[in-house]
Formats: sequence, structure tokens, C-alpha cells
Amino acid sequence: MSFDEMIFSSCEKAMFLLRKLYKDNGYEQYKVNKFEEYDFYMKNKSFLISENVLTFTDTNGKLMALKPDVTLSIIKNTKADNGLKKVYYNEVVYRPNDDNGFREINQTGLECIGEIDNKNVCEVISLAIESLKQLSDKYLLNISHNGFVSGVFDEIDVNNKVKSNLYNAIFQRNTALISSICAENGIEKRIEDVLLKLCLIYEPISNLDCIKTLILNENMQVAFDEINEIFSVLKQQNMLQNVMLDFSIENDMNYYNGIIFDGYINELSEGILAGGRYDNLVQKLGVKKGAIGFAVYLDLLERTNEN
Repeated sequence: MSFDEMIFSSCEKAMFLLRKLYKDNGYEQYKVNKFEEYDFYMKNKSFLISENVLTFTDTNGKLMALKPDVTLSIIKNTKADNGLKKVYYNEVVYRPNDDNGFREINQTGLECIGEIDNKNVCEVISLAIESLKQLSDKYLLNISHNGFVSGVFDEIDVNNKVKSNLYNAIFQRNTALISSICAENGIEKRIEDVLLKLCLIYEPISNLDCIKTLILNENMQVAFDEINEIFSVLKQQNMLQNVMLDFSIENDMNYYNGIIFDGYINELSEGILAGGRYDNLVQKLGVKKGAIGFAVYLDLLERTNEN
């Protein structure tokens, strides 16, 4: 065991490496408060992984919550001025445990907020890949785009509950359920076929023909063009390997729009990185801007030492 290995944990070493990566690419460190008003999180609870938050009453009698999320706090404190805000963070968040308790989670990540264009999207995707490379030689980044599923929904006349059920069936890769929902609601066969194909796609991003043939309207074309641009940039950077198309990545369409993605390393069975474009969340909080970012769950790295 080396001197560095004796002093630093896997989590700490990763934090130093990622901090350098983000600083070298023009991101400034952002510090957030350890807590916010409880009401702030409850107004945005569907964005949180869990509605359960750790609360306390301050000396003024106001109910406060230890932060369960960093992105919400950054957006809340972002001014609606011109320009682009590029920040990274190393923070601890507090989330429920499986045993009904709470745990501290070391998290690092970055946010790009402002007048977002495809260049910014490609930069964040590239940094997500570089982040995974810092953690393991064997990694995987899955990419999706909400414009495909929402584009299909533009073609059908059903209520939001039916759309939500279809969305969940896609997340679960449940083809039988998709067919059942389509049959119950009179959704035509050509739409059902597209939903079934989207549900089952898991292909290298270089295989764009697998989604090009599914385009039904302008919204889906816009989504395809954005994925195609990401493909072109990653190809130029020699970063195509281990990047997959996967339209079953779970997310909330009330907040996320456009590109979404998650990342894995070979040493862990669960995802260690998650992100996407979340203009809807930013605008819901009163900032008329776009935003894209991701988080890396560094605490999971400690589990690799146990294997």
C-alpha cells in the first residue's frame, strides 16, 4: 500500500481528481448552505430522490431541512442575469437510509446554467465521460433524450395519466404493458411499434440508424439532431467507446428536458453518475434560463474497497 493510499480514501482521492478536472475546464467551485427552509424542498419534492428530509426547528421557530440535494440550492441562488454560470461542487447531502434512518452522502458534480447551446451540452457529456474515466478503466455512459418519448406522445390523444403509465412502462422495458396500454386506449399500431422499439433500444451511440427510422415529427427530429451532434463531438474526441443509447433512463418530464444520462463503473452494480438537461426545473424556480449538469455519488466508491 502506498503512502497516498494509507492517507486518503477512495472517495477523497476521486474528489481531488474530479475537482482538478472541472477547474481545468473553467468551472468554479460553488459552496452551498448545509440547510434550506423545509418548505422550499416540499415545493420541489418530485425532483428529489425521496420526499423524506431531515428537519429541525431553528431559533426563530422556522422549520429547516438539511439539504438532500445540491442542484436545487444552486439554482435558487442563481441570479437571472446574462451570461453562463459554470460551477462545480463537493458537498454532503442527507438522504434516507434503507433502515429508515438517514445517511451522509458525499457528492461532487457540476452545473452549467444560462444560455445553453449544443456546445455546452457536448462539453458536459464529455466531462461526464472523463469523470467516469477518473474512477475506473471500465465504465459505461448511457444517453437518452426526452424529445423522443415526448415526440411520440405528441402523436396521440390521451390524458396525462395514460402518458405517465406509458412512460413508466418504457422505464421498466415492459413491452407487454406498453401493448396493453395502447390496446386499452385505442393507440394505433404504428405508434405502438415506435414505443416498443424505443423501449428496447440499447445500442452504441454510433448506431444512430436505430433511432433515425423512428422519427415521426419535428420534435423528434430536433432530438435526433442533438444526439447526432453529441456523436460527432465524441467521435472527434475519440470518446465513443462505452457510450450507449438507452431510452429507458428514468426521469421526471416535469423537470428534465432534452439530453439525460447516467454512468456506471464495473466495480459497482448501481449507477455512480446521473445528469441531464433541466430547463423546466430552472424556470419553475423563476430563473428564465437553461441548465445541464450531473452528480457523481462518491460515497459509493467506498463499497469497491469491500469487494
